Amino acid sequence: MADLFPDSIPHATGPQGQVREDAPLADRLRPATLDAVIGQDHLTGPEGAIGRMVAAGKLSSMILWGPPGTGKTTIARLLADSVGMRFESVSAVFSGVADLKKAFAAADKAAEAGQRTVLFVDEIHRFNRAQQDGFLPFVERGTVTLVGATTENPSFALNAALLSRAQVLILQRLDHDALGQLLDRAEDLEGPLPLTPPARDALVASADGDGRFLLNQAETLYNAQIADPLDPAGLGRFLQRRVAVYDKDREGHYNLISALHKAVRGSDVQASLYYLARMLTAGEEPRFLARRLVRMAIEDIGMADPQALVQCMAARDAYEFLGSPEGELALVQACTYLATAPKSNAVYKAQKASFKSARETGSLMPPQNILNAPTKLMKDIGYGSGYSYDHDADEGFSGDNYWPDEMEPQTYYEPVERGFEREVTKRLDYWDKLRRDRDHGRD
Repeated sequence: MADLFPDSIPHATGPQGQVREDAPLADRLRPATLDAVIGQDHLTGPEGAIGRMVAAGKLSSMILWGPPGTGKTTIARLLADSVGMRFESVSAVFSGVADLKKAFAAADKAAEAGQRTVLFVDEIHRFNRAQQDGFLPFVERGTVTLVGATTENPSFALNAALLSRAQVLILQRLDHDALGQLLDRAEDLEGPLPLTPPARDALVASADGDGRFLLNQAETLYNAQIADPLDPAGLGRFLQRRVAVYDKDREGHYNLISALHKAVRGSDVQASLYYLARMLTAGEEPRFLARRLVRMAIEDIGMADPQALVQCMAARDAYEFLGSPEGELALVQACTYLATAPKSNAVYKAQKASFKSARETGSLMPPQNILNAPTKLMKDIGYGSGYSYDHDADEGFSGDNYWPDEMEPQTYYEPVERGFEREVTKRLDYWDKLRRDRDHGRD
């Protein structure tokens, strides 16, 4: 379970270091050994990375990456105890360069006495790039074994140089069983919770994988001294609803929009609506979602259903007209339309291919017959000479060549056999046949 406050703030301990009886429930239930940590067996078990390090008696620098309330701080503390190392901690929220210098100086002094130091850095992603670089010499020469904790994707939040010197270990969101075990421990200590079994399940679900939050909610229930067990509705009235973890400019944002886009592309309308709802209920800007829906209509549906773009633009206008929450229904309708529409990325592929040709061919002139001749000079040198006006031709199609003389005709747009693009394929085949017939006649 993650600490509520950084280690620079004293924990609720007594004179001999024991946890006080009036300490928060989460502190009183803090595991004393690594094998008592719940929900992270893939790391702390005998075959896990941490389990193997402890068995060998030697730690490597590491970054513990995981959601809030999954045990990052607890594991860091127990790591030092497990291998007999000194534990020093700083928090990037409350600490600056001066605090780091003190920590490194203390670690140097301890090293002279033959004692190794685990330096735990909570919220390490909050240190800027220059501050992160400051860790490197002390990590490289072994002054400290760095254990950083972060809720942010290290790939984005940490320096590459620091990542190259530390192993990234991923802590899992606590599942229903793990959270249930935490409540079992709380009830062993404090007695049964005043909840019906369905309400107990609802309490676990409300924690959203956060063990610290779950124990704080349990403590609130104990302190209230409720006489009769609460059912789920009563629990909902008594406790505040947990807001989903979601940073609109961080990884959660990108993960969910990626999931939404891929669910739409995969024509799973139910999953598409789920991820759209996840983002809207978490406070995402609806205009951002409207823009992304427009992008999906262009990239993944295109000419297979040209109305998809029209639907998305109409949904955007409807949202601007109605505002929230009424306008959000228009976004839901657009999302439903996209997920159930036939899919084609033919236009998207055509864009990439044609742009590539344009960059490679530079400034090739179009054939003179399709150039306008607004001046006498231009007419005299052949601009527009021999142009066939398509509307005067049979079938309204001249079959002329429109490509630069130095360039072979290319094929960029290849419609698929889905949706409206079936009709487009018929049109292209028809014009190709007329063009071949014209070329044959000219021969």
